[in-house]
Amino acid sequence: MKKIALFLMLVPCFYLSQMKTGTFSELESLQKESPRPVVIHLYTDWCIVCKIESFRLNKDKDLVKMMNDNFYLINFEAEKTRNKIHFQGQEFEYLSNGSSGIHELALALSKNKNQPVYPLWVFLDKNQNLVYYQEGQMTPEKMKQKLLEISVL
Repeated sequence: MKKIALFLMLVPCFYLSQMKTGTFSELESLQKESPRPVVIHLYTDWCIVCKIESFRLNKDKDLVKMMNDNFYLINFEAEKTRNKIHFQGQEFEYLSNGSSGIHELALALSKNKNQPVYPLWVFLDKNQNLVYYQEGQMTPEKMKQKLLEISVL
């Protein structure tokens, strides 16, 4: 019983330190209200590095606060998202390949047009111009450094 009570008390703490994420469909209206730089995180559900990375980034309270207060974050599951996405004046669709597939937007955002490397990070300024691109794992320290650099643009 004590374990259950402790668990119930700690659950809200885990949610308080999460990065707020949005969707591409929300981004246009959010940018009209309050323009901010955008961080797009492309990942897949099978990517272990992506899961470890997400845990480590969300564990850093300073990073979470910096991201939530000054940026829009979009977590984009590149191989499972099947809805049409309107982004930067274009429409992108899911490209099915039998039982699997990939979203056109993942390919458009990736420098490797055949198969993106996961995790993939795309940083845009408040005018949605590309300012930084990284394939592979992002550490909390590097993320904070990049966010600071972008926030002064």
